[in-house]
Order: sequence, then C-alpha cells, then structure tokens
Amino acid sequence: MDGVVVARALHVLSVVVWIGGLSMATTVALPAVRDGKPGGDRLQAFQAIQSRFVWQARMAVLLVGLTGLYMVERLGLWERFRSTQFWWMHAMVGLWLLFALILFVAEPLVLHRHFHRWAAARPDAAFAWLHRAHWLLWALGLVTVFGATAGSHGWSMF
Repeated sequence: MDGVVVARALHVLSVVVWIGGLSMATTVALPAVRDGKPGGDRLQAFQAIQSRFVWQARMAVLLVGLTGLYMVERLGLWERFRSTQFWWMHAMVGLWLLFALILFVAEPLVLHRHFHRWAAARPDAAFAWLHRAHWLLWALGLVTVFGATAGSHGWSMF
C-alpha cells in the first residue's frame, strides 16, 4: 500500500478521534459536569473524564501533525501555502498549532494548576469559561474539517 494512502487514512482517523472527542466533551461531558450529573464534586468528575481523554487527544494531534507534514512533503504541497485558494491548509495548520500548544504546553504547565485553583474558588465561573472555550475550539474544528474536506475535493471560496 502506498505510504500516502496510509498517511491519509491515519490522518483522517486521527482527526475523527480528536475532533470527535472534542465534540463529545463540548456537547455531552462538560454540560453534564457543569450540572453536577456525575456527582457533586464537579472538579473531580471533570478530572476523571479529562485524564482519560487527554492522552488520546495528544496522540491524535501528534499523528495528525506527523501525517500532515509527511503528505505535504511527499506530495509537494508547500506551494499551496502561498495561495488564499487553499485557506483550509492554513486553517488545518493553525488549528493543529493551537491544539498542540494547548495539549502539550498550556494544559500541563499552566492551565491544569490554575484551573484547579479557580474551580475550587469559583466553580460556576471556571466551568462556564471552560465550556465556552470548548465551544469556540469545537467551532474552529468544525469549520476547518468542513473547509478541508470540501477544499480537497475542489471547492473554493475564492
């Protein structure tokens, strides 16, 4: 099997895990945690869910980056980054960079500690902010997936 075919399949599969997990967190898990459905301790419930998914998300984002870079190099797609016609290529890289920074830098080094203090002191405000941030990230993810899928099949906004 061609390396590009395998890379593309792994790329799409990893995007499904990553954005699908973000969808589940945004529309199901966080609303339940905010409402106290998994139990009275919202922070403990959030940590239980987050600790199980964060490594899946990190591995998916890592695979998306590696397979994306491989395909750009192998298929000689660098020139696309010079054209607004391929805006979705920029969106994919931008979304990937944002999530890589969040998952590998901000979350473990900053957000984890500060969110826990904030959630302990002002849980309603902390979880409302967290939920809004997830909605924003999910919206960016959906626009990017739509644009990349449509754009890779010939659709262009420009």
